[in-house]
Amino acid sequence: MTTRRLFTGHLLATSIALSAALGLAPSLAAAQAKLKVAAIYTVPFEQQWVSRIHKALKAAEARGEIEYKASENVANADYERVMREYIAAGNQLIVGEVFGVEAAARKVAKDFPKVQFLMGSSGKPQAPNFSVFDNYIQEPAYLTGMIAGGMTKTNKIGMVGGFPIPEVNRLMHAFMAGAKEVNPKVEFTVTFINSWFDPPKAKEATLAMIDKGADVLYAERFGVSDAAKEKGKLAIGNVINTQPQYPDTVVASALWHMEPSIDRAIKLVKEGKFTAEDYGPYSMMKHKGSELSPLGTFEKKVPADLVAKVRAREAEILSGKFTVKVDDSQPKSTAK
Repeated sequence: MTTRRLFTGHLLATSIALSAALGLAPSLAAAQAKLKVAAIYTVPFEQQWVSRIHKALKAAEARGEIEYKASENVANADYERVMREYIAAGNQLIVGEVFGVEAAARKVAKDFPKVQFLMGSSGKPQAPNFSVFDNYIQEPAYLTGMIAGGMTKTNKIGMVGGFPIPEVNRLMHAFMAGAKEVNPKVEFTVTFINSWFDPPKAKEATLAMIDKGADVLYAERFGVSDAAKEKGKLAIGNVINTQPQYPDTVVASALWHMEPSIDRAIKLVKEGKFTAEDYGPYSMMKHKGSELSPLGTFEKKVPADLVAKVRAREAEILSGKFTVKVDDSQPKSTAK
């Protein structure tokens, strides 16, 4: 070994020792300290529900808190295999949605008790390491229902959902209750397309509703707002704000923010305090997990008295004076 290489080695060692003495972790140690997180999605990243989880994880990655890897469009049959591959790669927190693969995902969690899991699920937490979450955004969904009930001129509202599971049902029921509060005459046509991502099918279902008189459409799925735009009708968004893409169509949306849940999970894993729990409540308005979107381009198009009613109800929800009922049963059409 040359004198120069010896000197360089001593210099590096001295530098690391000095950094440690000053409480400054070397960059290598800092990189190793990052929590390794993997997410597994059965739909594309841009699908509205998954996009909120992906966005929250990308934000944590941008802050330098985690090392983040993700797979999209994973078939249910491949889900368990992908989970095990990410675990074998050293990931400490696995995130995803397991509605169609509950048994397989929970089996993996049992096989790896030292790995932590935060999964979108209709089921309960599974000790010691399998937490569940859900988009409990029924509160802003109720508020958007109030807006829809006040904006319809035909008193006919069309609703297109993915699957009639609790995660969808509770939002639809809340929306319907909000609409009924301001407009007892309103009628609903409810359709499920049995897919989480099939915009053409959702559009087709919506066009059929419009043909029967619906002039406000609840866009639980992508494709609904396209039909509403094409026919000059109004739409109410869900989970994400699509008004920028449909400025003359989407009046308002019930927004979901996954950051409170993701940030909590990351913090607890790092502290060694992660346990099996239900993260659903962290999607509620009081935790900033959801909100009513700004009216934006419809600021002056929604009647002032209707806006006042919505704001009053919103304040009551935030203060705890008003509770939006959670109804997970399948909603039914009421239109004759």
